Amino acid sequence: MSKKDQQSILKKLGIDKLNEMQIKAQEAILSSKEVLLLSPTGTGKTLAFLLPIVAELNPDYDQIQVLILAPSRELAIQIEQVAREMGSGYKVNAVYGGRAGAKDKIDLKHAPAILIGTPGRVADHLRKFSFITGGIKTLVLDEFDKSLEVGFEKEMKEIVEALPHLEKKILTSATQKTNVPSFIGMHNINKLNFLTNKKSQLSLKTVVSEGNKLTTLVDLIGHIGNGCGIIFCNLKDSIQTVSDHLFDEGVDHGTFYGGLEQIDRERALLKFRNGTHRILLATDLAARGIDVPEMDFIIHYEMPYKADEFTHRNGRTARMNSAGTAFILKGSQERVPEFIKGAELVKIQTGKSITSSEWTTLHITGGRKDKISKGDVAGLFFKQGGLKKDELGIIELKLEATFVAVKKAKANQVISLLNNSRLKKRKLRITVLS
Repeated sequence: MSKKDQQSILKKLGIDKLNEMQIKAQEAILSSKEVLLLSPTGTGKTLAFLLPIVAELNPDYDQIQVLILAPSRELAIQIEQVAREMGSGYKVNAVYGGRAGAKDKIDLKHAPAILIGTPGRVADHLRKFSFITGGIKTLVLDEFDKSLEVGFEKEMKEIVEALPHLEKKILTSATQKTNVPSFIGMHNINKLNFLTNKKSQLSLKTVVSEGNKLTTLVDLIGHIGNGCGIIFCNLKDSIQTVSDHLFDEGVDHGTFYGGLEQIDRERALLKFRNGTHRILLATDLAARGIDVPEMDFIIHYEMPYKADEFTHRNGRTARMNSAGTAFILKGSQERVPEFIKGAELVKIQTGKSITSSEWTTLHITGGRKDKISKGDVAGLFFKQGGLKKDELGIIELKLEATFVAVKKAKANQVISLLNNSRLKKRKLRITVLS
C-alpha cells in the first residue's frame, strides 16, 4: 500500500495548517530522542506526535514499530481513530481492557505498524508474547502522569524494560507539575511547554443552592439554555442519583463513569459528540483524555477533592481561544475548597423550560470492514433517504457498525426508506440507538 505524505494526510483530515504547538512538536520529535510535550487538553497533541511518527516509519518492516500507551480506554480509542483517519497506509490497532481478547488476537496476528493500548492490556500481551518487541523503536506515553495517577506505574515499568531497542521516547501531559519517573530512562529531555501560553477565557461562577441541590441543578440547566456541557460528580453513586432526577425532570443526558460497560461508555461519548445528548453526567474520568467537542460550560455538581482535578475539569471548556463557563454548585452549608478562587457569585432564573436536542443517533450494521466510507453513507442518506444537508449530522464509522446523527423528526422516514437496503453489497439494518 502506498504511504501518504503529510500534505495528503492534512488534506484528508480537512486541516489547512498546523498550530504553533504542532509545528514545534513535530520539529522536536524529528530531531530529538527524548521529548516532553506539555500542552492543554484540546490543542491537538495526538496529531502533533502522530505526524512525525508516521513520517519515520519503515514501510518495509512488517512488525510493530511504535507503541503508544494511554491511561484510559477512551484515549486509546481516540488515538486509534485519529491515526486511522490520517489514512497513512500503515496498519494501526488499539488494545485495551473491556475489549474481547479474541479481537486483540485477530488484530495482532498481522502486526500493526503502530500499536496503541492501555498499560494493563499491553503488559498482559507482553507476558503472553503476543507480539514481537524487537522492532519497536518509538515509545509514546500519552498523558503519562494520568497513567501514573490511576495506578499503572508497575505495568509501565514492565513495558519500558521489555523494549530493549528503543530509540525515541515521547511523553505528553496537560499538567504543569510533571516529574518524569526514573524508570522511563530519559536523561536529555527536549521539553516543550505550551501550558503557559494558554489564554483562557474561562468564566468562573458560583451558584448557591438554598434548598435541594438537584432542584437547583435543573434550574441552572434551564438558565444556561441550549449549550453543550459536562456535569461533574465525584462518585458513580452520585451520578445515579442525579441521573434519576434529570430523567424525572425530562432532561436528556448521557452518563460516563468507570463502572459502565465499555460499549456504554463509548456510546455515551458518541451521542455527546454528535449532539443527541447536550449534557454528559460524568466523574473525573471525563476530565482528561476523551474525545469530546468544544463545550459551552461545565458544572461542578460536587466539588473536586484536588486542585488538579478542578483545573482539568475546567479545561473541558474555554479550550484554545474559545470562551466557556464553569459553574460551581454550592449547597448552603457546603465549604468551597481553598484552591477554588475568583468565582463570581451569581443568581439564576428559575423555572425556565429545558428543550431537548433535535438530533438522534441511528445505528447501522455495516462499517469499515465492509469497505463502507462516510461518503457512501452520506450519499445513501441524501439520495435514497431523502434528507437535506442540514438534516444529516455527524457520521462515525467503526469497524463493524456506523453511527449517524439525523434530525429526530426525520428518523422514522430514514429507517422506513433505508432499512434492509444495500450498500457495498452489505444489507443494512438501521435502528435508533437506545
